[in-house]
Amino acid sequence: MARTRVRITSLLALSAGAALLLAATGCGSENEPSSSSSDADAKGKNAVPVVVATTSWEGAFAKVAGAKDVKVIVPESVQHAPDYDPKPSDLAAVAGADFVLYAPFEPYAAKFKEAAGSDGELVEVNLDNDPDKAKAEVTRLGKLFGTEGAAAEWVESFDTEYRTLQKDLKAAWPDGKAPTAVAQVFSTWSAKLAGANVVGTYGPEAVTAGQLSDLSEKKPQLVLDNAHMTAGKVLPDSGARQVEIVNYPARDLDLRAVYKNAAKAVETAMTAS
Repeated sequence: MARTRVRITSLLALSAGAALLLAATGCGSENEPSSSSSDADAKGKNAVPVVVATTSWEGAFAKVAGAKDVKVIVPESVQHAPDYDPKPSDLAAVAGADFVLYAPFEPYAAKFKEAAGSDGELVEVNLDNDPDKAKAEVTRLGKLFGTEGAAAEWVESFDTEYRTLQKDLKAAWPDGKAPTAVAQVFSTWSAKLAGANVVGTYGPEAVTAGQLSDLSEKKPQLVLDNAHMTAGKVLPDSGARQVEIVNYPARDLDLRAVYKNAAKAVETAMTAS
């Protein structure tokens, strides 16, 4: 549950009405004893931590780690999440959270750090859909939330499903051989899923003419682009089939769907005549 003691910061000021409400509920009094012990009790096995995640990616990690109350700040309609400009209501949500999840590449993280004047804990998340890294992060968050059991159950079921996706993709390899691919640096996980041989990478910076020439010489069968930072048609004259890989889960925070959708897109590219 959310902690009740909130410190006022320069970015967040409680209104007079909110202050009266806090007083009526016995919160925020200077004469009250420290809430650290009660907060610790609240984090027991029956507690439901309030988690605020900057994007659906962090939110999905939190959900599969066992968090039940997850609020996502950046709307799904924002194609490139780091471009989002937080609203005052977003900062207010941060102040009421037990845990605030963010990624280091998000420029608004500094605002959230300043705004989190409550006892909420800021947690930097390693956003990577590589299966090993994703499982490690989910396990870490489960320990942090006190939901280790739920996180472990998800990891086990994910392993089973991931192996099935790999098996199906291997069955779709052209001529029974692992395809060659070039991948945007944040899409290499999809190559691993497909069992593809990565012969080159690009990004996140703009691709130069020299890089394009080098990548084209590798004669890849697939180009695994990043839909959120797309460079357009990367190798238009190479004959390689380009696949747009989506890293961020949808509004339902279904992390498994990210892998399923990537597998389907890659399989379609591999089996296209």
